[in-house]
Amino acid sequence: MRIRARVLRHLLFACVALLGAAAASAQTPELEAPRALAALEQGLAAETGVGIRRNARLAIRLYCDAAITGSAEGFFRIGRILARGPVHLRNPALANAYLAQAVQMGHHVAIDYFDETVPFAPLDGDCSKLELATVTEPFDLDGYLSALSPARRRIAELIRRHAMSYGIEVRIALAIALAESNLNPDAVSPRNAQGVMQLIPGTQVRFGVTRPFDPESNIKGGLAYLKWLKARFDGDWSLIAAAYNAGEGAVEKHGGIPPYRETESYVRRVLFFSGLAGAKSI
Repeated sequence: MRIRARVLRHLLFACVALLGAAAASAQTPELEAPRALAALEQGLAAETGVGIRRNARLAIRLYCDAAITGSAEGFFRIGRILARGPVHLRNPALANAYLAQAVQMGHHVAIDYFDETVPFAPLDGDCSKLELATVTEPFDLDGYLSALSPARRRIAELIRRHAMSYGIEVRIALAIALAESNLNPDAVSPRNAQGVMQLIPGTQVRFGVTRPFDPESNIKGGLAYLKWLKARFDGDWSLIAAAYNAGEGAVEKHGGIPPYRETESYVRRVLFFSGLAGAKSI
């Protein structure tokens, strides 16, 4: 146990030195936010081949989206694939770096995946720059939805039923809902965004949502907001998705997608799920 503890301390100190200020400022979230949980669930589907074809690169990309939100589990799962995933993707030195980040953020299982025989690789920027996260095929939206629980498939059908009446493309509406909560009607974020479409109380008031945890009411409110954003940003879905994530004021202030890692990642994921962007853009 003493040897194990010394190894852990050594790895953590090395990780801090390599990751610099970004690692030093990392915080351990008490609970994963709904957007992080959604990306983790979607990444697991890609990693295990549930509903969609097994694709470890896509799994890394989705776990990265969770990690960007501050998810220790996201860092751990990237490290796990790099350590023990498909042979052609293994990179023990880089795996150690991601696993150390997860440990530093409070993940107690990640230490078991370290390869103590290799040094750490430096992390060059965030995980979105990983070549191993490059996706070369479109997302199988229908396949993914088919493997969800009956309750969540019913929520997807509600979105299909109402989207067109609000002038919103069905795949975009589904992509937003998947990115926000993975169709979880009970989701609540640390900022008190609620329900399937993760509407904050102010947005609920703006669009007449009085029952945020009723899936149909929440979906209608989210679609009404998307309709309003569509008119405001002339149908540019990149800007619409960015505004849904960061607020329309942030998009206008920056004259485009705000330079926030989480927002940039969110926009890529929405466009990828919807099929409105080439696979290379995720």
